Amino acid sequence: MKKHIYIYSPSGAVRDKAAFRRGVARLTALGHEVEIDPDALTSSQRFAGDDATRLAAIHRAAASGADVALLSRGGYGLTRLLPKLRYKAIGKAIDRGMLFVGISDFTALQCAVLAKTGQVTWAGPALCEGFGVGGKRPGLSAPDTSAQLAPDEIMEACFDDLLCGQGEGAGWRQHRDSGVSLPSRTTGVGASTSVLSISNATLWGGNLSVLTSLVGTPHFPEIKGGILFLEDVGEHPYRIERMLTQLLHAGVLARQKAIVMGQFTGYTLTPHDRGFNLNMVWTRLRAQIKVPVLTNLPYGHVQTKVLLPVGQTVDLVAENRDAMLFWGHSH
Repeated sequence: MKKHIYIYSPSGAVRDKAAFRRGVARLTALGHEVEIDPDALTSSQRFAGDDATRLAAIHRAAASGADVALLSRGGYGLTRLLPKLRYKAIGKAIDRGMLFVGISDFTALQCAVLAKTGQVTWAGPALCEGFGVGGKRPGLSAPDTSAQLAPDEIMEACFDDLLCGQGEGAGWRQHRDSGVSLPSRTTGVGASTSVLSISNATLWGGNLSVLTSLVGTPHFPEIKGGILFLEDVGEHPYRIERMLTQLLHAGVLARQKAIVMGQFTGYTLTPHDRGFNLNMVWTRLRAQIKVPVLTNLPYGHVQTKVLLPVGQTVDLVAENRDAMLFWGHSH
């Protein structure tokens, strides 16, 4: 199904122009009409243009009439723009059916839109990191270790489901050693199984660092009884724990029905850690709150990821290590 996709850059400057071109080519090859914002490749210091330039790009995306407004890349810069965003214009674009999709720094825009309008945006890929990865070169007698993998099939399938209006949910298996603790029930044969069932909860979250930076601002959604999903990249477990502790002390975590941990990547443990790792972080968090904490959601700074509706009412079901989010019933 051909869709009109608008590419814009509201955060960091696009340094990898080849990835940008590959992403555009990939979307075009999939049959979509790709429109590129005139400032998509602009650079000012570490940003994709100064604040006014990037703000205008967001508003052009909202006014473009496209089916999808797709972030070129994340980085940093959106939090600087939140007070000046035209939320009514963005809300009208969403009402007309526009799908705002992105990752990482995009969490700032998603949280602000949810806080200001209550409308749904999508946590998913960005152009460069999702569709702009390189392909394997054919005809090599040995693996080409310098080449990146082709765009992930699961990510592309989820993106296609979104465009076709067929996305209904996401399922995954939690880490074996995550220490997940769910309520138990006895089956008909006398065995015990751990189950969790949550209905009609608002799904929200995104990048932990960005989300934590919004606490105490008008751009932080005041969600009670929600399902909070989190991911991050390049953050050591002790820094992840520190941010979670801030959310804990601010009362955010205790107000949720469940917390779902996505992928936390790009860090290196050191001898100084002496066994302190992510599992230790999850274990300590579970000891401090009564809210269920699930792990290994396939979302984050990884190639294989699902797309998630931020602000959508969803159901969550988990049995032992298997978990599923459902939102298809809400469309």
